[in-house]
Amino acid sequence: MPFVKLQKNKAYFKRYQVKYRRRREGKTDYFARKHLLIQAKNKYNAPKYRLVVRFTNTDIVCQVVHAKIQGDFVLAAAYSHELPKYGVKVGLTNWAAAYATGLLVARRVLVKLGLDQKYEGFPEIDGSIQEVEAIEDGPRPFKAFLDVGLRRTTTGSKVFAAMKGASDGGIYIPHSERRFPGYDVESKELDAETLRDYIFGGHVAEYMRSLKEEDEERYSSQFARFIKAGVAADDLEEMYAGAHKAIRADPTFVATEKKADAPRRHKTPALNSKQRKDRVRQKIEAFKRAQV
Repeated sequence: MPFVKLQKNKAYFKRYQVKYRRRREGKTDYFARKHLLIQAKNKYNAPKYRLVVRFTNTDIVCQVVHAKIQGDFVLAAAYSHELPKYGVKVGLTNWAAAYATGLLVARRVLVKLGLDQKYEGFPEIDGSIQEVEAIEDGPRPFKAFLDVGLRRTTTGSKVFAAMKGASDGGIYIPHSERRFPGYDVESKELDAETLRDYIFGGHVAEYMRSLKEEDEERYSSQFARFIKAGVAADDLEEMYAGAHKAIRADPTFVATEKKADAPRRHKTPALNSKQRKDRVRQKIEAFKRAQV
């Protein structure tokens, strides 16, 4: 067998790392980012906006961002932890909450740009797929592209809930109906009623009812926050519908008042061996004096 030199061994990979730190850490897909940022030459220096949707264990983040040489700049942002202000007390990370967060960021952007009266989006939610069209004798609709980050774009993913909310809120986001819940691959049609149920938390309500019938103990444990807030399965649609109206009525961000900073506690500097022994000696002497 002829000798074959091993080229890419351990030493090779220790020396030649992935170029970008965030790619090495698995935080940024630079292939996708490049294609989201690239701009035609005849649109030089014109911002290309992205609807950035990110999820944590307890929150949903929606931002409208554009890139400059210095980095990304956020035009507007909305978070699901703001939804209690609009009447959504619980379930701040589900599909319906993602839709409401997308709706909130869309209305904030349009209010900031003075387009909220010209582009109201689609207040009547029926589950159909509609895209914002330009009005006659007026400015074009605000356009953004969906940035999903590292999240899998599977059918029914919550990133598309946020996109649907932003689209219904009045932002033009190019998309199709293939990734929404209710889409049938064989017939290539979308069941609008299924999508509407998801927007108003119908799938959560159905699960709550079935779990309550099958296992009362598990229901009281899994939906403890719902029970504590007094939210039953039949209340979900009304709760989300009221939140949508409240968001459209007043989407402005109001900063919470922060408490006064607590006084800083400075750590005592570390003692060397001589100082520690002297400190022990002083304590022994103080103890002896107290015994007299």
